Amino acid sequence: MTNAVAADSAIAAEPKRNSLTMGKRRLSDEILKLLIYLSVFFSVLLAAGILCCVISKGISSVSWEFLTTVTSTLKGTVGIAGNIVNTLYIIVLTLLIATPIGVGSAIYLNEYARPGRLVGLIEFTTETLSGIPSIIFGLFGMVFFGNTLGLGYSILTGTLTLTLMILPLITRNTQEALKTVPDSYRCGALGMGVTRWYMIRTILLPSAMPGIITGIILAIGRIVGESAALLFTAGSGYLLPKAGMGLISKIMESGGTLTIQLYLSMSKANYEAAFGIAAVLLIIVLGINLLTKYAAGKLDVNKNG
Repeated sequence: MTNAVAADSAIAAEPKRNSLTMGKRRLSDEILKLLIYLSVFFSVLLAAGILCCVISKGISSVSWEFLTTVTSTLKGTVGIAGNIVNTLYIIVLTLLIATPIGVGSAIYLNEYARPGRLVGLIEFTTETLSGIPSIIFGLFGMVFFGNTLGLGYSILTGTLTLTLMILPLITRNTQEALKTVPDSYRCGALGMGVTRWYMIRTILLPSAMPGIITGIILAIGRIVGESAALLFTAGSGYLLPKAGMGLISKIMESGGTLTIQLYLSMSKANYEAAFGIAAVLLIIVLGINLLTKYAAGKLDVNKNG
């Protein structure tokens, strides 16, 4: 009888202990959730603060003349049209070169190469490249592309240098995106008799597209924000390209981006123009990111449809 009463008491006490433990867990969950929300709020507040500060100080300097002319002492104009064109040139050319190479390298490492020392060495080298300071890339680009290959100070020299800088970013993001695709997709496709490349092209790449797009967006941010490497490679030219073949030959000419012009304006204590350039730079980055997100969304819709 006594044993039965003790057993009943133990059973009655067990739910209390469990409920206390669950209560503590729920409290810790709420605290962690609060910390997560605070982190998100702080990140959004920080981004909004930077945008508001820069745009509020620089929007007064932005005008149609500022956006469509180049700086000229004879005409008395201050404009950044040439710098905007140079920035777009470098973004487009760098992505055209780096994206196929980066995505292709990730596909090889993740889908074709056998895990081993070679793959580990390549991944280690890629991670090391991503940590090298940009000014060292600039020195290498100036010596190798500019002097050895004879490209001089040009948009092409800057483009090739930036390609080396963003390749690790695109490769690693694509590799991680491919790893998130379930192995059942691969097994199912190969089991149906399709080739490996067909499986990669029609199943893996569409499934990994959000991660690949994220890597491209991060790469665009680094291209647009780079200045140290471009000072040694692309130069600081600000003239607009001539019509016709001048649009092609422009890549062999010196071309200063918006960040280069921003640095030069700050060094000359021309703060109004500097904040105006910063505001235009932020708007361009936001526009490119939104356009990239829209393209990724369309791809996702087409894939699901």
